[in-house]
Amino acid sequence: MEKLAIAEIEKRLAALDEQSHPFILELEKDDRKGVQTILTRWKKKQQQEKRQKEKFFEMTQYERNCRSQGFKAIAGVDEVGRGPLAGPVVAAAVILPEDFYLPGLNDSKQLSEKKRQEYAGIIRTEATAVGVSMIHAEEIDDLNIYQATKKAMKTAIASLGHNPDMVLIDAMKLELPFASESIIKGDAKSISIAAASIVAKVARDEWMKELAGRYPEYRFDQNMGYGTKEHIEAIQNFGVTPYHRKTFAPVKDFIYGDLFNQNT
Repeated sequence: MEKLAIAEIEKRLAALDEQSHPFILELEKDDRKGVQTILTRWKKKQQQEKRQKEKFFEMTQYERNCRSQGFKAIAGVDEVGRGPLAGPVVAAAVILPEDFYLPGLNDSKQLSEKKRQEYAGIIRTEATAVGVSMIHAEEIDDLNIYQATKKAMKTAIASLGHNPDMVLIDAMKLELPFASESIIKGDAKSISIAAASIVAKVARDEWMKELAGRYPEYRFDQNMGYGTKEHIEAIQNFGVTPYHRKTFAPVKDFIYGDLFNQNT
């Protein structure tokens, strides 16, 4: 075979997806170092894509099982923001079409911010329905974080605008007028819950970035309300905002300690 230029080889490789293709077999005989480098890179990419396809299929097991029982509109539900000292707890509910395919979709915590934003846009575009709910700090303090999380999840489901036949929930057990299943670590096991996890995470992060514009000293755009060293120092230096959870330590310790100091 006439030896092709490296650029032409890369172009032809981009159109191939099987390692047994005659062109691949010919390249394996090419003794040019540059050719072997791009061939090795191509093979690694193929292996990664294969693993992603296998993982995606594995993560559709709950959805496939539900459909085998006659359920069609299957909602995945997840929440983010139970642990931070400031900001809302956010839940999302997502109903995906049966032919939805997005390899690489996984637990939102394992993805980069850029990838989460990209995936959230795809999910919102292709999903049958998406619902998002935020329960803010004052209500979290009134209800407690557990009850606030349950309320956020139920409200997200109610805001779908499309009643689900089945609801797959990450860890939580909810009383619902629909069939439901609670799945421990569901954001790594169910594609619908993983999609909800990403939508919820991106929605909360965007809200915290907006809040950072009003309270730059707390760096909410960097810590997302979690109790980092810089965030706690900001509380000590500037006090608490209306968006801090006053029943969470060390916020409540600062408040009551401050009140105690004022009265002594």
